[in-house]
Amino acid sequence: LSGLMLSVSCLQPSCFGYPLSIFFIITNEFCERFSYYGMRAVLVLYFKYFLQWDDNLSTAIYHTFVALCYLTPILGALIADSWLGKFKTIVSLSIVYTIGQAVMSVSSINDLTDHNRDGSPDNVSVHIALSMTGLILIALGTGGIKPCVSAFGGDQFEDDQEKQRTRFFSIFYLSINAGSLLSTIITPILRAQECGIHSKQRCYPLAFGVPAALMAVALVVFIIGSRMYKKVQPQGNIMTQVAKCIGFAIKNRFRHRSKEFPKREHWLDWASEKYDKRLIAQTKMVLKVLFLYIPLPMFWALFDQQGSRWTLQATTMDGNFGAIQIQPDQMQTVNPILIILMVPVVDGLVYPLIKKCKINFTPLRKITVGMFLASLAFVAAALVQVQIDKTLPVFPAAGQSQIKVINLGTDNATVWFEPQIQSVNVTSMESTAYMTFETSQLLSFKVTSGNKITTQLTKLSEESRYTLRVKNNATDIVAELLFDNVTSKPEEGNNLIRFINNLPDTINITMGDTSFGTLASLSASNYNLFPGGREYKITAIINSMPCSVSSKALGFGSAYTIVINKCSGESLDVTYSEDIPPNTVHMAWQIPQYFILTCAEVVFSVTGLEFSYSQAPSNMKAVLQAGWLLTVAVGNIIVLIVAGASKLSEQWAEYVLFAALLLAVCIIFAVMAYFYTYIDPNEIEAQLDEEEKQVKKDQDIYEKQVEADSHM
Repeated sequence: LSGLMLSVSCLQPSCFGYPLSIFFIITNEFCERFSYYGMRAVLVLYFKYFLQWDDNLSTAIYHTFVALCYLTPILGALIADSWLGKFKTIVSLSIVYTIGQAVMSVSSINDLTDHNRDGSPDNVSVHIALSMTGLILIALGTGGIKPCVSAFGGDQFEDDQEKQRTRFFSIFYLSINAGSLLSTIITPILRAQECGIHSKQRCYPLAFGVPAALMAVALVVFIIGSRMYKKVQPQGNIMTQVAKCIGFAIKNRFRHRSKEFPKREHWLDWASEKYDKRLIAQTKMVLKVLFLYIPLPMFWALFDQQGSRWTLQATTMDGNFGAIQIQPDQMQTVNPILIILMVPVVDGLVYPLIKKCKINFTPLRKITVGMFLASLAFVAAALVQVQIDKTLPVFPAAGQSQIKVINLGTDNATVWFEPQIQSVNVTSMESTAYMTFETSQLLSFKVTSGNKITTQLTKLSEESRYTLRVKNNATDIVAELLFDNVTSKPEEGNNLIRFINNLPDTINITMGDTSFGTLASLSASNYNLFPGGREYKITAIINSMPCSVSSKALGFGSAYTIVINKCSGESLDVTYSEDIPPNTVHMAWQIPQYFILTCAEVVFSVTGLEFSYSQAPSNMKAVLQAGWLLTVAVGNIIVLIVAGASKLSEQWAEYVLFAALLLAVCIIFAVMAYFYTYIDPNEIEAQLDEEEKQVKKDQDIYEKQVEADSHM
């Protein structure tokens, strides 16, 4: 059999001393990671803006999906090791994965149910059903193949290729980071494009379609290399053996719970009737590490909010970086960029410096520091959120209305809000900020301008905004209330623009490619949405004569009323009245929190796996990997529980709550780590080998003795 294996391995084509098959595996992994992270980057904004879910529901479904992605690897490992084998498992689940990505892309096609062609889906439930189906298939696919691909790559090497195998894993993880980095840059750009058959909308079908295409490429590339792969037959999963051993020990201990049975040194020793000493000893080592895993999910609860809460935070910020316009979901690229920079710096500079300072920076201390840094990152996020909240407009609450006054005349005007609530002076061609009134108390208003006066009764709606247009004409004062119909800040960095015609003639207005139609004198248009970060050409047709001007550069998340005052020599004179201020807190202020969280990831994640592998036998790595992935899944479930149970109205308060929870867990972990005793699995394994040799030796002596006795 060994001769047969040797001949098969000799037939394997190689390149630079590496099996040629691994290049297909690395290409497959790059495309798969591009597909996964590209789709995930735009997911929370798809929920919020396309499916019209609020921030809390979007966050909840996002974290449910991520949790599912980290629960399914256990299923994938069991299928591969106990039934199909790694190759067939990867192919089967990749097909499921590709179908899921395709369904996700189809679910985001606006025209699928937009029968009245108004730009929004008529039947959102169809899109939700397709989205959820797609996400479940993706979670099964990405999670199911996660434990198989790297292990399958490792299987391609011979026992004497240890150096090449180590280098393969380095290249493999580099391909993961490269795929995630590129996709997190590219898919938000695709999402920001406008596409559609009947109406132009954000291009989610393209943002999901490109990852779907990459997943199809990943599947095809993997299948092309089929004949070159070394396929190891499934040999049973160690996790099932460990689970059975633990289960039997508990059952046996429960059966012998009365005091007449002597106690055993460890509760797992109750499995000795059925399982060998080596498996029990190895399981004890694994459980010792898994016990330390209990506090770890809280770290992932904070870490994975980069793709949900932090991305939603970026939507309320200014993404203008000069020549480059950063999309909110592109801020996630800061993490993989910093990871690539930070890992060599920490390993090559920070750790050696700490060692020189005679500080014993043990793996468990590193993990504790990582948890503390993640807590600190959320304090930084809370401070940024406080600054954002200061810039957000205050909209009228229940029982309240808001009014702003805009003076379109050449004389100053004074407005009294009756009965004797307050008065305000407005200079010519200027406007006030919004003033808040109790709806039931405001009965009328009186306007004086020049030597004229007018009084009007009011009947306002609650939780509404109005603009009072005032103009002193030659004969009288025009004073009219305009319903603003805006009760929230424009999202996705868009701006709301409307026009008021302050000319005596009827005009036709366009801004960019958007027509506002015909406006009579002193009438106002409806609001229209315009992407931020650019200028637009405003054109007014007055008596068949075009008159134009370039708008000022619009910010992000603002609303303006633009007043058309006059046209002189084909140049339009306009004034701007700010209804909602633009986002003024720059996205660059998110970089410190990303930097702190990336530092936390470097000392927590890398050290965590390294520590786990150093404290458990080599054949138990699969169990520890399953446990590690389980902590990520539980962390995402914690986000659902905490965000759902806290009922905090302020986002900064939720950030502080998560920071406080992780700090408390960090202290608990530090205490657990203090009492932990490091072990050397190799030493224990060697001891077990010696004991087994001694038992075998004793058995041989006994057999020889029996044989001698029989001869006598």
